Amino acid sequence: MASLTSLISSPPSSTNNIFPKRTSQLSAPIGRLQTLRKSQLAVTCKSSNVLAAAAAASRRDVLLGLGAGLYGAGAFVTDPFSAAFARPIDGPSQDVCKLATPSPGNPLQIECCPPAMAGRESKPFQFPSPSEPKRIRRPAHLASQDKEYVEKYKLAMKRMKCLPPEDPRSFFQQAKVHCAYCNGSYVQSSHTNLGLQIHFSWLFLPFHRMYLHFYERILGSLIQDPTFALPFWNWDHEDGMAIAEMFKDPESPLFDGLRNVHHLPSNKPLDLRWDRVTEDKPFERIRDDNYARVYELMVSGAQRRLEFFGPKYRAGDPPPAGGGGTSERLHNMAHLWTGGHNQQFGEDMGNFYSAGRDPIFYVHHCNVDRLWNVWKTIGGFRFDFDDYDYLNTSFLFYDENSDLIKIKVKDVLDPQALGLEYEDRPIPWRNSRPVPTAANAARTATAAAFGGPAEAQAAVGPRFPLVLEKVTTVMVPRPKKGRTAKEKSAASEILVVEGIELEGDKVVQFEVVINDDPDNPSGPSNSEFAGSFLNIPHVHGNNGHNKFVTGLRMDITELLEDIGAENDDQIQVTLVPKKSDGPVTIGGLKIEYSS
Repeated sequence: MASLTSLISSPPSSTNNIFPKRTSQLSAPIGRLQTLRKSQLAVTCKSSNVLAAAAAASRRDVLLGLGAGLYGAGAFVTDPFSAAFARPIDGPSQDVCKLATPSPGNPLQIECCPPAMAGRESKPFQFPSPSEPKRIRRPAHLASQDKEYVEKYKLAMKRMKCLPPEDPRSFFQQAKVHCAYCNGSYVQSSHTNLGLQIHFSWLFLPFHRMYLHFYERILGSLIQDPTFALPFWNWDHEDGMAIAEMFKDPESPLFDGLRNVHHLPSNKPLDLRWDRVTEDKPFERIRDDNYARVYELMVSGAQRRLEFFGPKYRAGDPPPAGGGGTSERLHNMAHLWTGGHNQQFGEDMGNFYSAGRDPIFYVHHCNVDRLWNVWKTIGGFRFDFDDYDYLNTSFLFYDENSDLIKIKVKDVLDPQALGLEYEDRPIPWRNSRPVPTAANAARTATAAAFGGPAEAQAAVGPRFPLVLEKVTTVMVPRPKKGRTAKEKSAASEILVVEGIELEGDKVVQFEVVINDDPDNPSGPSNSEFAGSFLNIPHVHGNNGHNKFVTGLRMDITELLEDIGAENDDQIQVTLVPKKSDGPVTIGGLKIEYSS
């Protein structure tokens, strides 16, 4: 491993002595765009907000992206029958990539696409050699106390930002990855009439693990340190909920000027229930609600892999709409809370198209990735999918040698095979099971709690579809009641809010409580709190509009036990709207069962 002194005195290069030397496959842009990017480079190495500076240099926001291409052998066939009917997504088309925009109809055009790569062949992913040292990710708030580590991290980031913009390893290009895959630029290679979206489905977790893997190795190669690892934002522990100190120095390459300034102080913990209004909650309340939310989205609400990962997504399917699994819903608020409160589209972290510009994006996703590992240790039915299409879905990334790599989901299911470990941390939320309100703690029947027969209450319920403009309560029938332990083990009871219609580029959020007081709805620390919906602004597709319909699924098996409602014929569901930037229509509510 190179010493910090030698690293500071040696400039970044396209090769290093740690990883094999290869020739870059990237061709540089030409003409005015090339000249523009060279002019941007002059401010890139000095600016703490590199891409904001680049944007200021041009009327056209030439921002975000990563290269993608799709050539090479097909998936390795282990089951001829499965392969014959298989529909794994085979990465993005390298021939079709569209300009992005933060909002349909907005004149701002964003280049998320890679430099020209027509005819380039990708290489199959190769696992790191077992002889390579492990990369150990540490919590960011503790790593901030390690001065040598912080200086190495800053140096690696500075060198990434100082690479020529046309270099696929550069911060300029790496920041584009999220935009290209998440904001309507890429299309499916085998169905170019369909967009490619890696959020809101079972691909959310493996895609971001791939992204972090290559990003981290690029940083390590730039400082000739194969052990270099990104830190993780340990927001599921009270000691690590605030933004770590290493990200707060305006002169540091780890700083992003487009963060919410109200959330930078050390005494400001990430609030997983932030309503975009309240900034003065006591720390203890935020901590307790955060722990309860993580418990809900990792334990009680994530007993089945479909609920944790999100819906299945195969080649030929339209891009999945918002919602996603509990793992994605757990991660959403950190984006919104961190992003610039005074930016038109929530830049940087608060919008999919710009999130990759903030170094803290990668640190946040390291914790999401870590929690994927933790979820699988909780037990029960918590394990990865073994579906052929899931395992063989592939994406394309540039590695530390500027080679285009085709990597499959099955390549990243074992972090240790990638040479990656996480430092062990306490898990306080594991014992944060919410408690029922006093009214439900003592209740034995719905009629006793709410007064009157269920039929009479159902008759005055709202009609769907409805625009959610105020607190709305509806009685939802349960197909089964009094389920046995065996029945619960075989299938979880899922409350589904269906037909959620909204504009994708708008922040939309609401909460859901069950058998609760509509005039004083409970928060996450009470069992009556079933879950919440939050849309992070993004462009769902380049079809001239951005309205889509999605749903919200909440596992309420444990919740019904805790509030004494297992024998009820129906439950009272209350929808509680929070501050949103656009209307949201609800199509209906129902109960179904997930095995």
